[in-house]
Amino acid sequence: MSALSIAASVSAGNPFFETYKTPHQTIPFNEIKAEHYFPAFQEAMKQHSAEVNAIINNPQVATFENTIVALEKSGALLNKVSSPFYNMLGSETNDDLQAIAEKVSPLVTEHANSIRLNEKLFARIKAVYLQKDKLSLSSEQQMLLKNTYEEFANNGANLSEADKAIYRELSKEMSLLTLQYGQNVLKETNNYSLLITNKALLTGLPEDLMGVLESNAKSAGKEGWLLNLKATCYVPFMKYADNRDLRRELYMAYTTKCMLGGEFDNIENVRKIANTRLKVANLLGYKSYADYELIDRMAENKDKVYDLLNKLLTAYKPAAEKEEAEVQAYADKNGAYFKLQPWDWSYYSEKLKDEKYSVNDEMLKPYFELEHVKKGVFGLATRLYGISFTKNTKIPVYNSEVDAYDVTDEKGNFVAVL
Repeated sequence: MSALSIAASVSAGNPFFETYKTPHQTIPFNEIKAEHYFPAFQEAMKQHSAEVNAIINNPQVATFENTIVALEKSGALLNKVSSPFYNMLGSETNDDLQAIAEKVSPLVTEHANSIRLNEKLFARIKAVYLQKDKLSLSSEQQMLLKNTYEEFANNGANLSEADKAIYRELSKEMSLLTLQYGQNVLKETNNYSLLITNKALLTGLPEDLMGVLESNAKSAGKEGWLLNLKATCYVPFMKYADNRDLRRELYMAYTTKCMLGGEFDNIENVRKIANTRLKVANLLGYKSYADYELIDRMAENKDKVYDLLNKLLTAYKPAAEKEEAEVQAYADKNGAYFKLQPWDWSYYSEKLKDEKYSVNDEMLKPYFELEHVKKGVFGLATRLYGISFTKNTKIPVYNSEVDAYDVTDEKGNFVAVL
């Protein structure tokens, strides 16, 4: 009996231990429950460790196939569990998922470290990498070899045993800090709401946005119009709301999320993240975290980044200043008695654009209606690449607003699910 079969018999009813019976073996969101995740993570890490140990203990000389490819193919169950979990955590999170994340995060980090910091495993990877010029590898294989080697080398594999122990603790701390930071932002965003009961305060808003705000209120069991900090509310409200006080209130709430104390304050998290990143960078031999992050980026180093930013500033600042003066003059002409503030910019620039060009987002909206956009994008993909998209309502989705499509090539062969 395979390890997966054993896991399935022990954890009956857990969809992660079974072959998905959905179309194209897509994720059965309708079957997965919060309690399925943690035991699946535990078993997945156990299986992954066994697969990696088999590579380490292989008596044969390290080759591209028995080391690099084998490592790339390992951890299938862990990927199977991680993919829906972290996607749900970021899009449809709840208290149960957040509690699991806090429990799983240090375990996953330690699991990853136990692999990347394994001296014997890195020795096998390095042995293959040093032969790269002698191996007849395709461009894809060369990239896989390069990425595999650098993933280990840039994440502590060359450190001494004492420094590896420090790296383990720092990376575990970083994992928890970044998780807490993201969850705080998400919670504060979701927790904020502002109920408006006087419709006269909402002049200037388009009807579709008014409908969304009214729907928000009804969902919360209230009468009126409920504002929140989600982009679908915040962006159009700042652009169309005539009420300057409300624009300011929403702007301040949006830009000071997790910064004013309270349960979800992130100030200390930010400080700790910055300091921990610096410690990691220094441990790996870099002067700053920016130097470490840029080693495999197109920019290469922070001097080039600043050089690009300074060039952009020189090129665009005059145009920006001219535009700012033009919008301020328009606002003055239309009764503004103040210097424009950040919460005024979208509102007055939108009105100026409408006056100058007789065009605004509301006029363009019918052309960018979701179904029209999808039709245009899909049609372009068909013309360029010969691929087609067919809606498949039998594929489970995690939210009623999500649509799933079968993607096929020009011969009608299945390629993927979108």
